[in-house]
Parts: sequence; structure tokens; C-alpha cells
Amino acid sequence: MSGIAVDVAKLREEIRIKYVEVVEHPDATFHFHTGLRAAANAGYLDGWLEGLPKSSIASFAGVANPFHWGLPRSGERVVDVGSGTGMDAMVAANAVGADGRVIGVDMTPEMLERAREGAVEAEISNVEFREGLAEQLPVDDEWADVVISNGVINLVPDKLGAYREIARVLKPGGRAQIADICVEKPVPESALQDIDLWTG
Repeated sequence: MSGIAVDVAKLREEIRIKYVEVVEHPDATFHFHTGLRAAANAGYLDGWLEGLPKSSIASFAGVANPFHWGLPRSGERVVDVGSGTGMDAMVAANAVGADGRVIGVDMTPEMLERAREGAVEAEISNVEFREGLAEQLPVDDEWADVVISNGVINLVPDKLGAYREIARVLKPGGRAQIADICVEKPVPESALQDIDLWTG
């Protein structure tokens, strides 16, 4: 991660704190929309969310819709980078069916706990949630047919490292469906060092 101006350990801790707030107080006011409103604004279909736990939907904090390009297909393997409380991972798990599999990866223990509880509540057995970083995915090489991510890579200081990991875990010919926030010009050094700008 050479050349990254931000204190990475401090940034990760601040992000963790922010998203613990989302888990514990999903109705609070954040700089981003959460819950069913955020999902509806992003174009999620009601049928995708049917049967999912209200707690998982309430803590949804994605920025857009990685399924805009289509749901994963029956039998496929999916990795969700930055899976949060698991809503996208569970949508994917329902789409791939019993012959498919989904691995959600998140760095926040509280998010992982909520996601695991949600999967049990929804009786979705083909999804598992692993603790890890986008830059070090705990997934085997060429395991996934599809990698999804929603509003997470913008929070990762080593974006190139995250995309290398996505490429590593994808099978040849696999697809990445990433919804995120992008800027089209260089970010000033002073802004890169301001953790408040990273976390909002």
C-alpha cells in the first residue's frame, strides 16, 4: 500500500465504527440512505427482498444496484465484497439456488454477526459470511463465477489491490458487477488524508 496518504488502520476503525452505527441504529440519519428506501431508490425489485429478514434490509447501506446487469444464474458461485448485513448476498443466494453458493466477505464483526443471523432466520443455507478485507479476500483462486460489491471499494485505500483480488477469485470469463461511487479526477492529497471525507 505504498503511496497511500491515509492512516489505513485508523481509516478501517472509523469505517467499522460508522457501520456498527448502521447495524445498531438503522433509522438514524446518515449522509447516505439506508434500508428499504435505499434499496427502492436503487431499483431493487420487491420480489428480490421477499422473505429476507427485516433487520438485514433495515441495515442495507449500498449506493446503487449491482444486480442492474442481472441476477446471478442458477448454480453459479458468487462473492460479495463488503457484504455488510448480507442483503445482497442473500438476494444472490436465492438467485443461484441450491446448486449455487455465495460467500460474503466483510471486515466488521457486527455486520457479519447480523448477516449470519439473517441467513439463519431466512433459512438460506447456501450462503456463508467470512471476515476479511477487500484487499485480501478469504476465497480460493478462480472460485467465483460472479463478484458483486455495493458501495465498498470507494472506502478501500488500496483500490488496485481490491481489483486484483477480484480478478484472482474470478474464474476465467467470470463477471464483476460493482456498484460504487467514482470520481473522474485526482483527489487532492489533503482530502486523501482527511478520514472524515472517507467515512462521511
